[in-house]
Amino acid sequence: MHTPRGMSSSMTDAADTDHCASLVRALDRDRYVADLFAPADKRGALFALHAFNIEVARVREAITNPMAGEVRLQWWSDALIGNARGDVRSNPIAAALLDAVEAHGLPREALFALIDARIFDLYDDPMPSVNDLEGYAGETSSALIRLASLVLGVAPDRASAEAAGHAGVAYAVTGLLRAFPLHAARGQCYVPLDLLKAHGASREDAISGTPTPGLRAALADMRSLARRHHEEAVAALQSVAPEALPAFLPLALVPGDLKAMERRPYDPFREAPAAPPVARLWRLWRAGRTGRL
Repeated sequence: MHTPRGMSSSMTDAADTDHCASLVRALDRDRYVADLFAPADKRGALFALHAFNIEVARVREAITNPMAGEVRLQWWSDALIGNARGDVRSNPIAAALLDAVEAHGLPREALFALIDARIFDLYDDPMPSVNDLEGYAGETSSALIRLASLVLGVAPDRASAEAAGHAGVAYAVTGLLRAFPLHAARGQCYVPLDLLKAHGASREDAISGTPTPGLRAALADMRSLARRHHEEAVAALQSVAPEALPAFLPLALVPGDLKAMERRPYDPFREAPAAPPVARLWRLWRAGRTGRL
């Protein structure tokens, strides 16, 4: 973004940050609230990271065919490299993200991998296996936690990487379960094929609109997967510096969301169970004050 004559660069940076914060507040409330627990001088970079994530995660909603989506995702890769067409800094999210990368020494490779992982979202190919699902979650959700931890000044050691890996999978899988009705309606299947086949179900069952016993069993396996990773993340966090807490706070919502999906009656095609906004805010606030996730 060019700075108009007479306007300071700090004012421009503040405008970019405000834009990112507004977007995260509107479309990713969980991470927005978590970011507020970070020191004030770190929040701008966190808002930039999470606004960038929103932009690449919602590409499918803005395109008419997958190739157009790939072009949009490629623009973000080019922006990080410095090869994007036009004035990259005229995009407030790109400007804020580049500032965050430079200020905190964030590894561009992690951002490239996150962008590449989002190509899967553009197509209707089913998720092949649990390992693929964990890899997808690792390159998206876990990567965001690792990058946020770096912004917060946490050393990129083995303990923080392990905690971020498990936390990201737990949060991402729970989020995919909550979004199951939306994905099924547009023909997307994030339920791993190996889980479906283990219960005599198929991709067609996962988008049919009718919950079969096999599909319900596969979704129960996904909940168990999320719980296991949640437990391992909480255990790993015992060895991570407390400064990292804001990056991990959304993890506190996982147990409640999973429990809501097990209440009867529950139709996965028509319900996206989640605690009311006030309850989610309370859980995040309590976790932020106590450190219990």
